Amino acid sequence: MLKKLLVLAVIVAAIFAFFHYDLGSQLTLENLKSQQEAIDAQYRANPLVIIGIFFLIYVAVTALSIPGAAVMTLAAGALFGVVVGTIVVSFASTIGATMAFLASRYLLGDWVQDKFGQRLKKINEGIERDGAFYLISIRLVPAFPFFVVNLLMGLTKIRLLTYFIASQIGMFAGTIVFVNAGTQLSQVESVSEVFSPSVIGSFVLLAIFPWIAKGAIGLIKNRKIYKGWTRPKKFDRNLIVIGAGSGGLVSSLIAATINAKVTLIESGKMGGDCLNYGCVPSKALIKSAKIAEQMQHADRYGLTATKPVINFKNVIARVEDIIKTIEPHDSVERFEGLGVDVVQGYARLTDPWTVEIERNDGGTQTLTGKAIVLATGARPFVPPLPGLEDTGYLTSDTLWEEMAKREAVPEKMVVLGGGPIGCELSQSFARLGSNVTLIEMAGRVMGIEDEDVSEIASKALTDSGVTLLCNHKALRTEMQNGTKMIIVENDSGEQALPFDDLLIAVGRAARLEGFGLEELGVETDRTLVTNEHLQATFPHIYAAGDVAGPYQLTHNASHQAWFATVNALFGRFKKFKPSYEFLPWTTFLDPEIAHVGLNEQEAEKEGIEYEVTKYGLDDLDRAIAESATEGFVKVLTPPGKDRILGVTIVGQNAGELLTEYVLAMKHGLGLGKILGTIHTYPTMAEANKFAAGEWRKKHKPEWALKWLERYFNWARS
Repeated sequence: MLKKLLVLAVIVAAIFAFFHYDLGSQLTLENLKSQQEAIDAQYRANPLVIIGIFFLIYVAVTALSIPGAAVMTLAAGALFGVVVGTIVVSFASTIGATMAFLASRYLLGDWVQDKFGQRLKKINEGIERDGAFYLISIRLVPAFPFFVVNLLMGLTKIRLLTYFIASQIGMFAGTIVFVNAGTQLSQVESVSEVFSPSVIGSFVLLAIFPWIAKGAIGLIKNRKIYKGWTRPKKFDRNLIVIGAGSGGLVSSLIAATINAKVTLIESGKMGGDCLNYGCVPSKALIKSAKIAEQMQHADRYGLTATKPVINFKNVIARVEDIIKTIEPHDSVERFEGLGVDVVQGYARLTDPWTVEIERNDGGTQTLTGKAIVLATGARPFVPPLPGLEDTGYLTSDTLWEEMAKREAVPEKMVVLGGGPIGCELSQSFARLGSNVTLIEMAGRVMGIEDEDVSEIASKALTDSGVTLLCNHKALRTEMQNGTKMIIVENDSGEQALPFDDLLIAVGRAARLEGFGLEELGVETDRTLVTNEHLQATFPHIYAAGDVAGPYQLTHNASHQAWFATVNALFGRFKKFKPSYEFLPWTTFLDPEIAHVGLNEQEAEKEGIEYEVTKYGLDDLDRAIAESATEGFVKVLTPPGKDRILGVTIVGQNAGELLTEYVLAMKHGLGLGKILGTIHTYPTMAEANKFAAGEWRKKHKPEWALKWLERYFNWARS
C-alpha cells in the first residue's frame, strides 16, 4: 500500500508541477512555430541529444496524460521529417501509453477486479479473446481520447505485450497524418486543421475495416464448411427442434411465441427424461421414502415410532399419478395450441438443412429448416462390465417401468455410482425397506462437492440403512448357484455381493447416434462440440441441454435453449453467449445439498484465493424446532471482501434457501446486503442472514471498537 501511495504521489506531483509552472504554455502550436528556427539549429548541431530529449518529454507527457501530445507530434514532423518523426513518435507514444496503462493497473487494477470482478468477467473473457482486435479498432479512431483508453485498459486483464503491440499498430496511421502535417508547420494554424471531415472519415473506415475483415473471414469459413452442400432456396420452417425434453420444449415455445414457424420432433414421450424418468418420478419417490423414515423415527417429534407398512405398488402408483398430473404441461395438445407444429417420430438429418422424419404413425415426412436446434438429451451410461447381459441391470430410465411390475420393494439392491442419482435413489429405496449397497470407485460419495459435504452425505446414507462401499471397483457380474452376484475389488482383494436388482447410476452420455450427425461430419466429443454461442460444426445448427453439456441439469437445458433459439433466429444481427457463472444445482438427499458458484475444491483448482464463512444449522431456531439441525451454510468470499464467490448449503430445504444467494451473486450483492435484509422469524432462510453475520463478526473494525470503548468509558464519567 505504501508503494502505491508513493507512486500516486509522484504522479500527482508531476501533474501539479506541469500546471503550477504553466509548462503547458510551452506545448502550444504558437510557441512551437515561434521557436522552430532555434530548435532546428539545435537539432542540426546535436541530432541525437535533441531526439533523446524530445523522446523522453513525449513519453512523460503521454504517461501523465497531460495535454500536449498532439502539438509534439506536429513538432516531430517539423524537426525530424516524416520518416524519423514517425519512428520517434510511434515508439514514444506507445511507451508512454504503456506506462499510463501500467500505472492504472498498479494503482487500481486489483481493487477494480476485487470489487467488480464478477460483473467484469464477461469483459475480461472478451478482452482475453479479442483484446488486440478491439484495441486496434479504437486506436484507429482519433475521436477516442487516447489517455482514457490507456487508463481504462489498465483495469482489464489484457496482457502487457498484447497491449503494447496493438497500441503501436493502432496509433501508427494517426501518427503519420500528424507528423506529415508537421512538415508543413508554417501553414498549420491550429491542431483541428489537421483533421478534416475527410481525414476523420478515413480513420473511421480504417477502424471498421477489421470488423469488415472479420465478417469476410467468417463468410470464407462458412463457404468452406458448407462446401459440397446445396442450400435450399426456400425453407419449410424457420426452426426445427429435435427433442421434446426441457431444452426442446423451451426452444420451440420461444420460437412460436414470436411467430416463427417451428416444428418440434419427438420420437418418445413428451417432457423428456426429466418428466418421465428423472426429476419428477425420483422426487415423488423421495417424498414417500421421507414419510416412511419420519414414521420410523416419530419419537424425535414426541410421537410413538412405528414401522410403516410399505405398499410398494401404491408408492409406484403415486409416482405414476404425479407424472400424469404434470404431463399436460408438456403435452402435444398444449404446444400445438401455443402454435408449435409437433411431429411424433424419429428425426434424421439427410443434409445440413433437411430433416427426414419416420413418423410414429408409420408415415414419413421431410422438412427443411433455416436453423435447427438439437436437444436430444442424454441416456444413462452403462459401463462394459462382463456378465451384465446375463444378470440384467436397471438404469434411471428403465427403473420405473420395472418397479411398476413389482408387488414389493426389491429385497437386495446394489447401486453402482455415488453421484447425485445413485445417492438419492439409494437412500429412498433403503428407507422403503430394501437392503441397499452403494458401490463407489472413488474414495467418497458426491465427489463434486467438498469433503465436509461428502461426510454429511455418507452419514445420511448410512443412517438410512445404506451399506456404503467406497474405494471399491466393480469388475463383473455373474450367476452363482442361481444367485446374481457382482464382483468388486478393493485393496483387500475381490468380494462377491448378491443382489436382486442392480441399478447402474455412473453418469449419463449425450444422445448423438442415429441423427445423421456422423454422415454430415458434425463434430462430437462425448457431447456435441459447439462454440460459445452453442453453434455446432454447421453454424445454423445449435444445441441445448445434455447433448451440449457441460452441465446435465434440467434448468441448464432451459437456460441454453433461450440462447440457442435467439441466436438461431436472430444471429445474423446479434449473437448471445450463455453464462454458467451463477448456475445452481441441488442433490435431493435428506438433508439436501445445494450449490452455486465455487466450492473450496474448485477454488483451489483454479488458484483463486478465498476465505470460508460457515454457519451451522444446529444454531438456528427453526432448524432446532424442526429437529433438522444437520447441515450448514458455507460461503466463499475473497479475503477481506464480502463479495460472494460461491455457496454450499446442506440441510432441510437447501435448494430453496440457495435462491437468495443466486440472486445476490447475479446482481453483485455482497453479504452485507443479505445481512441488512429482514428475514421472517423463525424460518430456515434466517440461516442465510446469520451466515452473513458470521462474516461480519470476523471483519469487525477492531480499531473503531476500541475508540467506542473509550467513548463509552468517558460518557459514564
